[in-house]
Amino acid sequence: MAKLQSPFEVERPKSRVQSSAAALIALAVLAAACGSTGLTPAAYPDSTVPCPAGFGVWTLEVLDRRARREGSEGVQSLVSESVRRSFPGCRWDAAGGEKAARVVIEIHRFISEPEGNTWEAAADWSVVVSDPSGRTLSEFEADEEVSRPNYRGSNNARESLREAFDRAMRKTLTGLRSVSAAGSACLPGVTLPRGSRAAQIVAIFSSAWNRRTSVPVIRKAPRARLERFSHPEPAEVL
Repeated sequence: MAKLQSPFEVERPKSRVQSSAAALIALAVLAAACGSTGLTPAAYPDSTVPCPAGFGVWTLEVLDRRARREGSEGVQSLVSESVRRSFPGCRWDAAGGEKAARVVIEIHRFISEPEGNTWEAAADWSVVVSDPSGRTLSEFEADEEVSRPNYRGSNNARESLREAFDRAMRKTLTGLRSVSAAGSACLPGVTLPRGSRAAQIVAIFSSAWNRRTSVPVIRKAPRARLERFSHPEPAEVL
């Protein structure tokens, strides 16, 4: 039986120089293959929300928290570039100035593996959004799983991972677009700074609600109804 030769196997060289050069080329090819996800960044801009929460300057930090971090730089770049391209109205400041709001994304799963006759893919990360003062505006999860049949002649690992990534990214963008500067007022255990615009907005709504609920309600006398002859039943406490 003929022995199959690996595409990265180097033939026996005639000199040490040729051997070293061939080895370096093989390592470079392997490194490029491992560092790339094979996916392209997604872009879903929305003209109605050019930038989350009305802040024009943002810092974006993508952290790889996976147990196995193969191609970490490629995965981080894929996620970060997709967010940036979907918010073209934002100025992304890597230095993180005082006027910059912040988005932190922690990747927990980004993988596609064969399982029987299917490929099981997962894209899972958490998102934390904070304003320039460091106050948390929103926290949410983007967790998507995809099961793809093992189609013949198709790169099922890449296609299943592409679908899971696309779904998780769409969920991420929806969460970012729903963030408002006063969003933390609805979060439990969050105290707004005294005199801040968010605190003023909450005070206005609270005052309007109090005025609405403090108006006396005049109840009309109940109309006479026909008496029903039935055995009294004990009241049930829910």
